[in-house]
Amino acid sequence: MKLLTPSLLLITCFVIGGMGFKSLAPRKCEKILSNDTIFVLTGDIRRIPFAMRQLHKHPNADLYIIGAGTNGSFDLAQRVTIETDSKSTYQNALAIKEIAQEKNLQRLVIITTEDHMNRAKYLISKELPDTEIIACPVTLTDMPVTKRLERWVIEYIKYIVTLLGIKEG
Repeated sequence: MKLLTPSLLLITCFVIGGMGFKSLAPRKCEKILSNDTIFVLTGDIRRIPFAMRQLHKHPNADLYIIGAGTNGSFDLAQRVTIETDSKSTYQNALAIKEIAQEKNLQRLVIITTEDHMNRAKYLISKELPDTEIIACPVTLTDMPVTKRLERWVIEYIKYIVTLLGIKEG
């Protein structure tokens, strides 16, 4: 019974923490200003089309597509820049930091999926602590509940690992 109690306590803390992690994730896109700079982190097929729709709503905004998975056709007549060197969320944060410092950005919009937003915002805010970060999450739709749950659990574990100081891996 003594071995079961710490295990049960650990599992309970993990489950409650996971519920908090999910409930604290932004559900809706915060207000995007007409002259904002939008950064979309690639990795999920929903993100770039969602970002392009946001860009059409805000034609004066600049859009940066950050990270791997950007092979595709885009309306480059608009203000779209593609960064292809970063391969992880932490490397995405470093690429965004470089662009933000070069452009002297004090505010930026981050587009990623809702399950990924907490960790992405955390890593970016650690690199750019004085920059206002506006969350614009892409919802996970047209996906079985079990797959969504799996994604949330994986991102929650990655978030915990990130909080422990491991940024890549």
